[in-house]
Amino acid sequence: MTDTPVAITTKKDWSSDQEVRWCPGCGDYGILQAVQQLMPTLGIAPENTVFISGIGCSSRFPYYMNTYGMHSIHGRAPAIATGLAVARPDLDVWVVTGDGDGLSIGGNHMIHALRRNINLKILLFNNRIYGLTKGQYSPTSELGKVTKSSPLGSIDPPFNPLALALGAEAGFVARTHDLDRKHMMATFEAAHNHDGASFVEIYQNCNVFNDGQYNDITKRNARDEMMINLVHGEPVLFGTDQHRGVMMGDDGYLRLVEVADVGIDRILVHDAHNNFPSLGFALARLNTDDHSPTPFGIFRDVKRPEYTSAVTDQVDKAIDARGPGDLGDLLRSLGTWMVD
Repeated sequence: MTDTPVAITTKKDWSSDQEVRWCPGCGDYGILQAVQQLMPTLGIAPENTVFISGIGCSSRFPYYMNTYGMHSIHGRAPAIATGLAVARPDLDVWVVTGDGDGLSIGGNHMIHALRRNINLKILLFNNRIYGLTKGQYSPTSELGKVTKSSPLGSIDPPFNPLALALGAEAGFVARTHDLDRKHMMATFEAAHNHDGASFVEIYQNCNVFNDGQYNDITKRNARDEMMINLVHGEPVLFGTDQHRGVMMGDDGYLRLVEVADVGIDRILVHDAHNNFPSLGFALARLNTDDHSPTPFGIFRDVKRPEYTSAVTDQVDKAIDARGPGDLGDLLRSLGTWMVD
């Protein structure tokens, strides 16, 4: 990113003139509003910002942002964004993808972008269904999911997106949901401020093909008892009166407990800056289904060597040692053969 001062902008400056064309009631609307409201507060310019997407309902996102952008190829958004981020480190590059686009055909691109720690902000909309192609089960659909492509119920164990990102050693991993704009904006801002790859899973409702998937967790009347808000340096508590918490057992496993039963001193204190991803991984796997208490917030936020800086440093050292090089010499550097 550039350090040059930028003009003050408003939400209108970040909103394109394109008609927003998602199904009425889709959770994507809330995410779009959160991003458009956040962007003017980040001190960046629309002309220095790029949104790159793949294929799917979420991937219409670049049309609605008044920035540079690309509605690219199915699953390939992280690969295309990698090339741009490495070639133009002065730009602010965001990737918008879905659970199908990003974790099925695009799975390898996703994990390698995270592993390499490319300076990308990756927003993964997770509605646990293929919405654009009319309701097939996706890589995050639960076991037994009955859809057009799994009429007898899915037998595929689902991906846990956060566990996948942590397994790829992503430096920033977080979860938010489409019904809380304030939480989304705070999470997206933290992802933006992280140097390197940021991965944010967004629980997003598809009201046509998978309506109410997260109702038992994210609806207002359920949040107090079902949402576990992670805050670095604070005990992991939840419940209407913060009467429940997360405890690390002597066997190393996390458990949901009543604070009155174990005492506040036994409650886990969240450490998002722990270099070892084990704690974040355990928290990511704490919820067993869509009807049990589920953590939200920043699971991991640690510094790692950023890929573009490493590439630039390597190129500079090679030039210092060998000179700028010659393309003609490179093309003729290997053996040649004459074919009769």
